[in-house]
Amino acid sequence: MRSDVVDLRDFYESSLGQAAQRLIRSRIRRVWPNLSGLRLLGLGYATPYLRPFTTDAERIIGFMPAAQGVLRWPREGPSKVALVEENELPLADNSIDRVLLVHEIESSEYLRALLREVWRVLDGNGRVLIVAPNRRGLWAHFERTPWGWGHPYSRGQLSRLLRDNMFTPTQQNGAIFIPPFKSRALLRAAPAWERVGQRWFPTFAGVVLTEASKQLYAVSAKTQQRRLRRPVVLQLPQAASRNERQSHSD
Repeated sequence: MRSDVVDLRDFYESSLGQAAQRLIRSRIRRVWPNLSGLRLLGLGYATPYLRPFTTDAERIIGFMPAAQGVLRWPREGPSKVALVEENELPLADNSIDRVLLVHEIESSEYLRALLREVWRVLDGNGRVLIVAPNRRGLWAHFERTPWGWGHPYSRGQLSRLLRDNMFTPTQQNGAIFIPPFKSRALLRAAPAWERVGQRWFPTFAGVVLTEASKQLYAVSAKTQQRRLRRPVVLQLPQAASRNERQSHSD
């Protein structure tokens, strides 16, 4: 089940949502420290994490799925978001350098078609970064947060999903180790929780971040496999001769 865009907005305007946003932003920026001159696409509800890249990325686009709804972003200046069908992205092949998916794969009704579209629009050297609820983390078990909806993933499941859809995982880490509670004291201590969690309890992060590169050889290899499976039936000359002799003798 997918969260509504208004519920997502309200969560990120809350103190708990703002704390989660800061912690996840920090991890995303560690994975992609500089996108100078690159084209970035955010899919799902990724807009809370796109702003840090406005100073260096060549172009930023936000796509929100029709089942979720869309909100204008940014509030100032021309809007950079659009409502789309997630299995038919309105972009040309090889037109994007980086794709960030947040609040997307855990609720998508067209997951494999979506990942194939991401593969299609990515440049040959492109990278995709997925932020998904961690099956072993607390956040996936509380419906008061957006990560309590949809299908959570372990690190291994997320890696297999990407490999099955023509991507090669390159790195993984986690974020938000604080429990999903609104205690002010807890939220003030969030950076300390993050340092301890990253070092001693990485398995129990609230979300899993997985980066992957595009497999350029995947399509040709699968095409060859399909061709090899097709049986080709040829009538041998000897068999034809026997059939002709049998018909003459009759």
